Amino acid sequence: MSTNTSPLANARIAVLGYGSQGRAHALNLRDSGLDVVVGLRPGGPTWQKAEADGFVVKTPAEAVKDADLVAVLTPDMVQKQLYNEVLAPHMKQGACLLFAHGLNVHFGMIAPRADLDVVLVAPKGPGALVRREYEIGRGVPCIWAVYQDQSGKAKDYALAYAAGLGGARANLIETTFKEETETDLFGEQAVLCGGASSLVQAGFETLVEAGYQPEIAYYEVLHELKLIVDLFYEGGITRMLEFVSETAQYGDYVSGPRVIDAGVKARMKEVLKDIQDGTFTKNWVAEYEAGLPNYKKFKQADLDHPIEAVGKQLRAKMVWLQADAAQADAAPLKKAG
Repeated sequence: MSTNTSPLANARIAVLGYGSQGRAHALNLRDSGLDVVVGLRPGGPTWQKAEADGFVVKTPAEAVKDADLVAVLTPDMVQKQLYNEVLAPHMKQGACLLFAHGLNVHFGMIAPRADLDVVLVAPKGPGALVRREYEIGRGVPCIWAVYQDQSGKAKDYALAYAAGLGGARANLIETTFKEETETDLFGEQAVLCGGASSLVQAGFETLVEAGYQPEIAYYEVLHELKLIVDLFYEGGITRMLEFVSETAQYGDYVSGPRVIDAGVKARMKEVLKDIQDGTFTKNWVAEYEAGLPNYKKFKQADLDHPIEAVGKQLRAKMVWLQADAAQADAAPLKKAG
């Protein structure tokens, strides 16, 4: 029999959801010697994909009824209904309920049964990276937390799950559901998605309105951003400063604070307050339940922004991007394990 000494060595793990994170979690856990079943809606688009990867696929209710650990890797806004209709009535007594994002639990949309261990394990990277790093013998750092420890072993289960993903090869950092949820939402809204995309659009508009070619503006404010972000990723601001010119450094020092000034930080604090007091989540739930009218409008406005049309034309001539895309499309066809 297996010599696996993980606290989950003899456990059945049900992974619910088979998107980017779900697929990576399921494959990595299985390759770490753990017993994994995948729970999906019958006839859904990912059912065949999970079967093609060699998993036993069941309905969520069937998948969780004999599972020792249930990993919820479905979108945030479907988790409340999933818990109430499937998990609460079908999970066995004393099982462990695991989330990769704490939003539903932290803001009280899910109130886990008292008999369950409730933990969080969140890899700090997209699913494709979580899988790729595992396959080459490395791992993506994970943060983890315990919300409810009924068995006295919740911490062990969280750490074992993170190790199964490959996270222990990199770095494991303890957090709380509150800290993970609020910092994750803030990062997305103020910097990574909302902040970065708005900054790029404003820079593009400023150059084009001043009479510069849209193609040149695209390269300067969007295309080259990857080069800077890669340097940030590799060695922080210090590495970026090492690899840009003195002219660029001086411009950074004197103009950066003119664009991102105290007023921006004050508005960031307002964004954080809305996250902390539940205003953002309340509004997001109301938006989702109303059928996403504003969400669709906002998304279409981004898709219709002139920088998108310019970028599409320019990227079509970047042969290396086409090669990378073709490789990414072919990757899921590789035999698992």
